[in-house]
Amino acid sequence: MGADRPEDARRGYARVLTYAACGVVLLSGCASMPDSGDLRGVDSTPRQDTQVRVFAMPPQEDAQPSDIVSGFLEALTSDDPLYSTARQYLTERASKTWRPGQSVTVLADGPGTVADSNRDGRDATDDLAFHLAGTKVATVDAQDSYAPAGGAYDAPVHLVRDAKTKQWRIDGLPQGVVMGKSDFQRIYMSVDKYFFASNTVAGAAEQTSAVADPVYVRRRVDPVTELVRSVLSGPTRWLDPVVRTGFPTGTGLQKGVTALTPDDQNKLTVPLNANAARVGATKCAEMAAQLLFSLQGLTPAVDQVELRSGSQRLCSLDEEHADDVALRGSRRHPDYLYFLDSKNRLVRLPSGSTGTRPDPVPGALGEGGRPLRSVAVARDEHSAAAVTTDGRELYVTSLVSGGSLGDPVLVSHGATDDDRLTAPSWDARGDLWVADRDTADPRLLLLEQGAGEPVVVKAPRLDGRIQDVKVAADGVRIALVVTKGDKKSLLIGRIERTGETGEKPTVSVLELHSATPDFEDVTTMSWAGDSRLVVVGREQGGVQTTRYVQVDGSTPEGSAPAALSGVKEITAAEDDRLPLVAYSEDGIVRLQAGAQWQKVVSDGTTPVYPG
Repeated sequence: MGADRPEDARRGYARVLTYAACGVVLLSGCASMPDSGDLRGVDSTPRQDTQVRVFAMPPQEDAQPSDIVSGFLEALTSDDPLYSTARQYLTERASKTWRPGQSVTVLADGPGTVADSNRDGRDATDDLAFHLAGTKVATVDAQDSYAPAGGAYDAPVHLVRDAKTKQWRIDGLPQGVVMGKSDFQRIYMSVDKYFFASNTVAGAAEQTSAVADPVYVRRRVDPVTELVRSVLSGPTRWLDPVVRTGFPTGTGLQKGVTALTPDDQNKLTVPLNANAARVGATKCAEMAAQLLFSLQGLTPAVDQVELRSGSQRLCSLDEEHADDVALRGSRRHPDYLYFLDSKNRLVRLPSGSTGTRPDPVPGALGEGGRPLRSVAVARDEHSAAAVTTDGRELYVTSLVSGGSLGDPVLVSHGATDDDRLTAPSWDARGDLWVADRDTADPRLLLLEQGAGEPVVVKAPRLDGRIQDVKVAADGVRIALVVTKGDKKSLLIGRIERTGETGEKPTVSVLELHSATPDFEDVTTMSWAGDSRLVVVGREQGGVQTTRYVQVDGSTPEGSAPAALSGVKEITAAEDDRLPLVAYSEDGIVRLQAGAQWQKVVSDGTTPVYPG
């Protein structure tokens, strides 16, 4: 049996059998070898295979304490929905108090087991203790929310021998489950559930923004039903202050419903309890949109959602009409890609074009009158913001023929170019964000609709100086590259706004957390989806690399972008059908999915999609 990973070597005792006909894998140190059937040996934790489900074997008669502990840990990595086999390794009392859904602790190499004494369980002692040990990588909480973690893991496990049966069982253990990183990657997958930005409401002039809330669910334990339940339970704690849900309080699945399955037309019917029975058409459409947006992240995707309560059909929503309810960033398809050419003009190419003859934008920025070092184009592509080469002045102007540059909307008084303005970024409301790096007065600033007196944004937990700013399409999350000492980190924060209508708002960026815990230097970054960013930087002790990261700090499935040296800036559209574009030592280059980097122009800089 292969042992190519540390936890596989630790569990080398296990006998693992795959029944190819039914796609079942049995994990056990005590499994009996069948004398018939189609059998083949596999790793103790099979590589990702959606056709294979893994189930554990119960404890063997007269199993020794070490085998009980190891068998229990194996059972935690199975696809048993309720962990019923794992519970057979516990005493009745321990089984009643153990809550596996409370958390998942992910360790680098899987949990090692260390006995508290040299006894092997073969003497007359009816009481033994072990410790589970390892190095923490991440945790997933009771809301299925992922967070990177570090440090040592050490948890006690206590065993007793039943006075009547003389069998060893675990009677003391940590809450939740614990497993190695490779098992976690095999068992769990990241999916986005969706809510609505609370600073917009349905029916208002400003369209409602859908906000992705990434969670982890077990990929082969009815992910459709689990994801629906997760949406109904509400947003995760971190996102909750800035989003709302369309579901009335207390809404859940109808009593007795344990599994939801799309039909052969990829339509999912969701029976809800009586709390949803009286919703109106607008509210029902929001509810259906939340589920549809969320379920489209699964494979195969759900294309239509019908909501029912009792015998009543509430509403139905398909993919074609979902964007009428709310707009997702990943559904925004920009008209153009923009960059600065050798004549210092802002030029553009159609976003889906493979041509290399860009045209100057209409207006002052297309005339090349001022030397510029960074630009940002509003999401409606009607206006743009630009920072001068020395970083001192910020201009905002319309992209229409005959438009003038006007006066700067913001001036930095930093002593050097590097102590002045960052590249700006537009949010979904049409507001403009920029950081002033003046060492005497460093500030994160917001200009409402790109004009007026800037609002100083509060960032009470910010530890370092901002080098780059990118606001998500939903307008409630912000990505910041922050420098502290020799390290540049990518931090994700939640944007909260308070204040009465018509008054200057109070804006804060709260609960910043790292999206790149393994990086020691971040060169450039861009949003590349509803909950994903593309980052160029250097991991600890490594060379420059380009990879995707999730806002929660996890690494999404799939391959990283093709390698490219000397990247200075990178941009991505939230619509992942559009290519990545970078400014490197070769000029402006782009990367279509599944292809290699191709040169666009050799003398351009500062590529940006709208945002």
